[in-house]
Amino acid sequence: MLARPLRLLIGKPRAVSYFHTSSAVWGRKTIQRFNLADIGEGITECEVIKWSVKPSSPIASFDPLCEVQSDKASVEITSPFDGIVKELLIKEGEIAKVGSALCLIEVEEEDGEEGAVEESSADTPAPQAQQSPLQTREEIHPLPTEPGTPARKLHPMDPNFISSSARDVLAAPSVRHFARKQGVELASVPGTGKGGRVEKSDVEAFISSQSSKAEVEQNVVVGKQEGDVVVELGRTRYGMWKAMVKSLEIPHFGYSTTLDLTPLDKLMYKLSEHIPPHYLLPSDCQESSSQLISPSAFYPVEQVEIPKSAQYKKLTMLPILLKTLSKAMEEWPLFRASITPSSDSSTKPTLTIRPNADISIALSTPTGLYTPTIQNVNSQSIYDLASRLKHLSHLGRQVPSQLTPKEMPKRGGTITVSNVGAIGAGDFAHPILVPGGGVAIVALGRAKWVWDVADDHWYYDETGEYVHPEDNKGGQRRLKMGISWSADHRVVEGAEMAAFVECWRGWVEKPERIIAAGV
Repeated sequence: MLARPLRLLIGKPRAVSYFHTSSAVWGRKTIQRFNLADIGEGITECEVIKWSVKPSSPIASFDPLCEVQSDKASVEITSPFDGIVKELLIKEGEIAKVGSALCLIEVEEEDGEEGAVEESSADTPAPQAQQSPLQTREEIHPLPTEPGTPARKLHPMDPNFISSSARDVLAAPSVRHFARKQGVELASVPGTGKGGRVEKSDVEAFISSQSSKAEVEQNVVVGKQEGDVVVELGRTRYGMWKAMVKSLEIPHFGYSTTLDLTPLDKLMYKLSEHIPPHYLLPSDCQESSSQLISPSAFYPVEQVEIPKSAQYKKLTMLPILLKTLSKAMEEWPLFRASITPSSDSSTKPTLTIRPNADISIALSTPTGLYTPTIQNVNSQSIYDLASRLKHLSHLGRQVPSQLTPKEMPKRGGTITVSNVGAIGAGDFAHPILVPGGGVAIVALGRAKWVWDVADDHWYYDETGEYVHPEDNKGGQRRLKMGISWSADHRVVEGAEMAAFVECWRGWVEKPERIIAAGV
């Protein structure tokens, strides 16, 4: 019993007195490297666009760690450990290779746990000269931990989450709720109440000052540039650079024509008058006399929950064009096919024909060009497609982009649609097809009302004179749109491209066929 005190008196290192042989009570702390895992097919590097933690801050498993952005989408990475963030190895805006370390996390492991660093013996002091550079003071002097599992902290996206800095601020619960709803950090709001307490008026004044500051910054006039400025390509634009270089491997076949959207335009306005209520914004829902009697009175009807970002006021032409295009793709298996290139010269490439029509949409966003995919377009209604397009546009407009692998799967569409006419007044374009982007791409021009004097409006009368009907007065006013196709000429023949477009024309210019096909 006197041996242990005697060792302390003769100068034995104090660290020995902290060690215990029972791993059920005592823990040991080690440093874990957290590496960037493979987040998608073909992705070798990502840009760290946002860290959700800081050095020395605690973190629990599944808490958001950082947000990275690849060529395809942005992904939130969560922590696999419970512990303390010791160091961030990659700064925001820097590029991290797949497999490289992102940060160091200090975790507590029990003795004997697999992968734990071997600790010094209780009777033999660990030599200081052999200390690992990743070891911390707690590894030499482990401290006891309380028995039982520690309470997990709330996820930052939880409505009840309060940051440590905001928790120290004096404020009433109603003020905290108001600030959280407005997205204001209470720690940054100067309090004018008793003892520095933050009042609701302080939060409102802070929001007003931030708005005024933003307006002043927007009104600053940039002076004349005096010299050259070198601008490095952003992550997304550099991805576009590499994709366009690869596109030179594909022999393109172009085909352009015009579509008559006049019948489709009449149908669009009729369909807009009957948008299902769950797709409408709450402010646009009008109670009718038929709604006074509930359809759920006899048996509960399942209520469809649609996020606000997927609700809309009226239909546009694009979802109807996608629906008609999917009908043509059902008739043409070639345009539902994706190319599987050969791994070596001795093996032939193959085509995989899909059962449904998967169409990608070229989406121009503040952070670059993306191509999210709408799968099974042929099995969705026009209202479903309009809602899907609205939601994708909302995600793409966020900075950073909120498009995820769910919207941009590894296997994209077999046809890509670029609605370039929504931006410019051009009629035709020359879209570029990239490897992995399907077998064809189409650019939609701006729809324009024109005076059509086509040959089918004229005829030869009894005297052999070339005349027109009096009611037409030499032509008709029609809504026309130019379309420009580019196909992969390695697998799509020119005649097949032209015939497919004519098949699509048959659905666009006779939209009543959609009704017949659904009956």
